[in-house]
Amino acid sequence: MVTFTNLALAALAGYAAAHPGESHSAHHMKRELVARDNAAQVGARSLNSCSSSAASQALKARSIKRRAEIVKNIRKKRGIQAPARKNKRTLEELEAWEAVNHNMTGTYDYDMFTALEDVFSANTSCILAPEVTDGPYYVVGEKMRSNVKEALYSDGVDLFLEVQYIDVNTCEPVPAVAVDIWNCNATGTYSGISTSGNYASGGYNSTYLRGIQLTDNDGVASFETIFPGHYSGRAVHTHLLSHTNATVEPNGTISVWNAPVSHIGQLFWPEDLRAEVETTYPYTTNTVALTTNDEDQWAILQADASYDPFPQYVYLGDDISDGLFAWIQIGINASADYSEDDYYGIAAYLDAEGGHSTGYSVGGGSGGGNGTGNGTSPSGFPSGSQSGALPSSTSA
Repeated sequence: MVTFTNLALAALAGYAAAHPGESHSAHHMKRELVARDNAAQVGARSLNSCSSSAASQALKARSIKRRAEIVKNIRKKRGIQAPARKNKRTLEELEAWEAVNHNMTGTYDYDMFTALEDVFSANTSCILAPEVTDGPYYVVGEKMRSNVKEALYSDGVDLFLEVQYIDVNTCEPVPAVAVDIWNCNATGTYSGISTSGNYASGGYNSTYLRGIQLTDNDGVASFETIFPGHYSGRAVHTHLLSHTNATVEPNGTISVWNAPVSHIGQLFWPEDLRAEVETTYPYTTNTVALTTNDEDQWAILQADASYDPFPQYVYLGDDISDGLFAWIQIGINASADYSEDDYYGIAAYLDAEGGHSTGYSVGGGSGGGNGTGNGTSPSGFPSGSQSGALPSSTSA
């Protein structure tokens, strides 16, 4: 169970708006935390009953091989000769998470001589992931693409991210999950949104650092993005949102309108890694006040006794400027649907005519049944979005 310290309760009470247009009740967040902690424990028990099966062990073996090959291929493509550095997550790095035990999934003793295959045998806890807000900046209709970087506003430390979805009831991968990813750029601005506190160049028509992929037969979606910057009121994080039963259209696009929402989550990053990244350009030009992990409102919700929201990662070379490869397994209930959740909402959508605001804002009671804001296709919206068909495998 999550223990509510005085610090945690004070933090909950003090948060009003992490993004402009986002506000939440401290009491509501506390109830959500308790409920999701219980749900994660149920998911953990379900996984424990099937994690030793032959199919589960075979999946793990394939995952280890895939991750090692991806990193080797990236290094070869980029001409990186220096040994890849391995991160060493320690207990001390996790103490700020309100005394929550994350199963110690991040404590390893790696050095430059550790085989990549040994490193990639480590999985962040694959447990029924707590659902947290998608934030007020979720956009439907993003391009189906693995590389979400664009020519402008995407400079930063390259991050190759692998996300794998596992059904907590069967320990089997979940294919054909439509996975949206988005994060702010190095200076703290999101694309696709034009509102007070976040005026993206190009406004609702901008798409940098956003994209969608379908998971392959091993439940994997891979993205090439950048390590996110920071902005006022939030720790550094990466958004993920997944839909099941999305519709693949005849033109090769995919529609997530009215499709079940199977997971709403955010990935967090260790403070020492964040500090190292932010010594490089253009992160050095970000003058916004920093919010740490233990000060972040959603870190309190996302972290629970059975789930570790930190991805595993390795440096692609011996310097942060060479980039990072990170991976995480996320356990989901494949039959769940969070589209009516208070924390799910669509801020904008893209169609053939460009980007459009829905007028939705998270919190304040406007979620859950707010028309287009919670996933209902707007009148006249063409079927499909800028997405694509189920891949047989993924690669960087």
